[in-house]
Amino acid sequence: MSPLRRAWARFRSHRLAVAAACIVAALALAALFAPLLAPADPLAQPDPVALQNQPPSAEHILGTDRYSRDVLSRLLYGARVSLGIGAAAALLAVTLGAGVGLAAGLASPAVDQLLMRSVDVAFALPRVFLILLVLALWEDAPAGAIVVLIAVTGWFRTSRVVRALVLQLREAEFVQAARALGAGGTGLVRRHLLPHVAPAVIVSATLDVGNIVLLESGLSYLGLGVRAPAPSWGNMILEGKDQLFTAPWVAAAPGLALLLTVVAFNLAGDGMQDALDPRRER
Repeated sequence: MSPLRRAWARFRSHRLAVAAACIVAALALAALFAPLLAPADPLAQPDPVALQNQPPSAEHILGTDRYSRDVLSRLLYGARVSLGIGAAAALLAVTLGAGVGLAAGLASPAVDQLLMRSVDVAFALPRVFLILLVLALWEDAPAGAIVVLIAVTGWFRTSRVVRALVLQLREAEFVQAARALGAGGTGLVRRHLLPHVAPAVIVSATLDVGNIVLLESGLSYLGLGVRAPAPSWGNMILEGKDQLFTAPWVAAAPGLALLLTVVAFNLAGDGMQDALDPRRER
């Protein structure tokens, strides 16, 4: 049996991780097909007087908000924003981290120390404070800027993990043999290092998505992320915070979706970490 099949078999034995992965897949599909699943336009305000804060019903499954907008529609379109930012920022962050980790692990000791001391300094900086400062000064920052800002302040842990793996792998017998046969540069990285580093990068990205979704929602809740009327789980919670007793469904729906997403990504990441752990192979 191949290592990939053995990893898949170990992952399937982790029932919580499998359930979490199914939830992640369902959330991704719901976000992807939001235009087909949403019963109404998420920005439409059909009747702000008669349909204001209507409780869940057959017509509006999750009710309406104070502007008569359908909460389910906004929840689905909000998933596209929150999950899209989370996935894009996580992908960019692990790409940056893996690149720096590979460079540090393969470079000379002087370059390695320079890169890692820079990472240590970056780790010491308050990430959330920096993001809040930039977004407070940059009014109406687009979603792309939020993605880049979250990514460039969140790749440091991945770089450390990848560097540690590369330092171990470059002394391995199969790498030494490949070098003796003339392999070097991009060929050595692509054929011999990346296949062994990829599992750690995949796990790091999976765990990062949930944390970034939570971070983006927090920024939107503070009015510094995705701004209303564009739907985001964070600004939906913000809009419903003053109606917790009169219309609790407005804030409860995105709040529960956010909780489910973060827990699902973390459980799926933990399961993947166990399944792809090389010590399990031994």
